[in-house]
Amino acid sequence: MDIIKVVCGIIFKDNRVLICRRKLEKSLGGFWEFPGGKVEESESFEKSLRRELAEELGLEVSIDSHFMSNVHQYERATIELISFKCSTDQVEIKLIDHDQVEWIDPTTLLEWKLAPADIPIANALIKAL
Repeated sequence: MDIIKVVCGIIFKDNRVLICRRKLEKSLGGFWEFPGGKVEESESFEKSLRRELAEELGLEVSIDSHFMSNVHQYERATIELISFKCSTDQVEIKLIDHDQVEWIDPTTLLEWKLAPADIPIANALIKAL
């Protein structure tokens, strides 16, 4: 089975991090995640992340650095979640693939119902703070 490459942004603004809740009718509906999406063929990870954030949230970010990657086996697919630390000054966010967004204290990440592939990234982020 192929591993699906997915990028996500750990987006900071004013010492808070952005998490988004997946719409209930989507796969993993109701789970919170770092926003992002699938990498298209011949697309760099950074280009893919910028495209996905623009499409799903109308959000522009500065990508600061690669943070970590995590391979996770879901019931229907295996993904490699590739995370990047990002920042933004943007205030307005459009909800397209998500039904809620929150800017939270990153030390509280594990108090949220995170998608399973995002949990190791949240753990590493908290340890790095």
